[in-house]
Amino acid sequence: MSAPRLADLAWPDLTDRAPLVLLPLGSCEQHGPHLPLDTDTTVACVVAARAAQRLRGEADVLVAPCQPYGASGEHEGFPGTVSVGHDALRLLVTEIGRSMLRWAGRLLVVNGHGGNLVSLADAVSGLRRESRDVAWWPCLPPGSDAHAGHAETSMMLRLRSSAVRRERAVAGPTEPVHLLMDRLVTESVRAVSPSGVLGDPAGARASEGERLLDGMADRLAADIRAWRVCARGRLGLPERQPAGAGAER
Repeated sequence: MSAPRLADLAWPDLTDRAPLVLLPLGSCEQHGPHLPLDTDTTVACVVAARAAQRLRGEADVLVAPCQPYGASGEHEGFPGTVSVGHDALRLLVTEIGRSMLRWAGRLLVVNGHGGNLVSLADAVSGLRRESRDVAWWPCLPPGSDAHAGHAETSMMLRLRSSAVRRERAVAGPTEPVHLLMDRLVTESVRAVSPSGVLGDPAGARASEGERLLDGMADRLAADIRAWRVCARGRLGLPERQPAGAGAER
């Protein structure tokens, strides 16, 4: 059963409704030599759609068309990356929220790229100060590596295996990402990892990707049911993570 999509509707279909709209937010950026540029967008779209399916019959939920460009300046040392920057992303999320919440009841941005978080949290906080019911939620599998490693490779093997160039997969730095953060910010990802990988994709498999995707969809659906918005507009309680883990989400 497919998720209910905003793009499939006509305006009369939204009369006398105040749905919760899930907006997948991703990126167009390098994911090592083996994963496609739309990895973050793909994961965010699938997690949002699966959560919406789980909520059928419980809540009026729609999945909006994804926003495929984000703030990816740290990856601009690699061709294919397209970044709109933090100022533009902050303004975009703000204006989408203001417009959408003229007819929708709530908005939840399902974020697939950690580089978006600064501007995303700022935009959501601003919308909430305007008394709008909006939040954000991160696609972050507990304990996952940072970028284009085992977790993302497993998920893309499950979702679009034909786009995974397994023969090109290489390991990047495997230190906890918080130990690399200063260099990532000041020198860019390419200076830290010439391949663009932060982690090790070795042993990635589709069955593990399915487990990670289903786990995120389950948590997202549960957080939507509870609708507890924490500091800076985050929906739900963060999973316990090692310091700096999952910074690319």
